[in-house]
Amino acid sequence: MLYPLLRPLIFRLDAERAHRLSILALQLGPTAPPPAEGPLATTVAGLRFPNPLGLAPGYDKDAQVPDAVLGLGFGSVEIGTVTPRPQPGNPKPRLFRLEEDRAVINRMGFNNAGLEAAHLRLCARPRRGIVGVNVGANKDTADRVADYVTGLTTMAPVADYLTINISSPNTPGLRDMQGDKELADLLSAVAAARESHWPPVFLKVAPDLDAEAPARIVEAVMKHGIDGIIVSNTTITRPPLKSRHAGEAGGLSGAPLHDLALQRLRDFRKASEGKLPLIGVGGIATAEQAWARIRAGASLVQLYSAMVYEGPGIARTITAGLEACMKRDGFASIAEAVGSE
Repeated sequence: MLYPLLRPLIFRLDAERAHRLSILALQLGPTAPPPAEGPLATTVAGLRFPNPLGLAPGYDKDAQVPDAVLGLGFGSVEIGTVTPRPQPGNPKPRLFRLEEDRAVINRMGFNNAGLEAAHLRLCARPRRGIVGVNVGANKDTADRVADYVTGLTTMAPVADYLTINISSPNTPGLRDMQGDKELADLLSAVAAARESHWPPVFLKVAPDLDAEAPARIVEAVMKHGIDGIIVSNTTITRPPLKSRHAGEAGGLSGAPLHDLALQRLRDFRKASEGKLPLIGVGGIATAEQAWARIRAGASLVQLYSAMVYEGPGIARTITAGLEACMKRDGFASIAEAVGSE
């Protein structure tokens, strides 16, 4: 209830500075335990999630506050994107709030402190709750496939799941890895490097795909034993926007992404025929929107931009609403509701 009063003050700060201050506040404040298992608990790729709502990557890039985030009521948190070597990312300013549109544009460029720093932090924490690690390639790398294999191999022992992020629009050429040959080369290398102790591995895709892309991506994912697909990242498209920042370059997230991300999830559900776990991301801000994503085929959902506007209480608000939606529509579990629309 306090956040609506504080938001005008927070929004007077530069968006990236406000983000850093929120991380500091979580570091300094008390940390609640992760949510207990209840009616919303669900099993995906062999992992038991206390609820299906996760915090998407981009917030806790360097694994500074995963346990504090779980204490806010999220069923999981995905840290990163982490690259093998530290990199500063793109020049500032690179993060913009589009308040009138309840949206965010970012062109951060995988700014992070590198694999070693995140690995050390995750090693030092007590292993509780579901913490995923999102890995990427350095901007100046000579071998992107090797960067992904390095990231996955390094983080596998300390992650509950791993995400291969080939969908950011802010590293030049990265989305080209969604092409047939590039994706086959990448997933073949991942499959060759994968060991029995690895946790589940997901592939994160962009919403800006052609009509044939979902079917060929699903085929490649299933062929190489990838455990699921995260649909989707930010968009480079620009629906009508009101904000003065509408023309900024970068990936658009938040409310304007909702319809596109939902449609892309439906496309992947159709292509996979329900045989592959999907995680729905993009424009989710309410329990009804999260529920619609589940009914459309998402076994789990994630958000980030909505927390900018609704504050840290959003996880508990949405999970309470999801429980009400489940009861209202007569489902005994989240798993039963997945793909039921």
